[in-house]
Amino acid sequence: MSIEKDIQQNSFKSTYSKAVINIFYTNNWLTSLQMEIFKPFDLTPQQYNVLRILRGQYPEPITVIAIIERMLDKMSNASRLVDKLLAKELVIRKICPNDRRAVDVIITQKGLDLLAELDVLQQKWEQQLHGLSECEANQLSFLLDKLRNSDPSNELEELTKKITNN
Repeated sequence: MSIEKDIQQNSFKSTYSKAVINIFYTNNWLTSLQMEIFKPFDLTPQQYNVLRILRGQYPEPITVIAIIERMLDKMSNASRLVDKLLAKELVIRKICPNDRRAVDVIITQKGLDLLAELDVLQQKWEQQLHGLSECEANQLSFLLDKLRNSDPSNELEELTKKITNN
């Protein structure tokens, strides 16, 4: 289906407006699919993001401030998310020895085990994106980076090589 059919809108102000609406619509579609994975585990996408950050840092601790810097959703309240994960025994929190005002957070084994279980489900979920070839997925990532004015550096060169090789 096209965005026109999905939202029952025949025309858009511009191709840029259509692209923005399509990005928002697709984001909501992907988020709702992902939330179905997390629902049985009483987990939100933001909590999952924090757990993934902690797993990437493991076994080293990380401060809440550093978690915020890495989060996908910059509007999330990381302290509140850590509190909720703490109540579920998925993380532990302790005073940072280098800065007593900062708090260190470490993922627990229970948190690691939960992520291992979710990894399997997440992999199945990502297969829904296989309507795109690997080359198209790379191209989409490149275009989204470009939209955000991220530094694509050598990505364009690598992407061009992949496109010409397929």
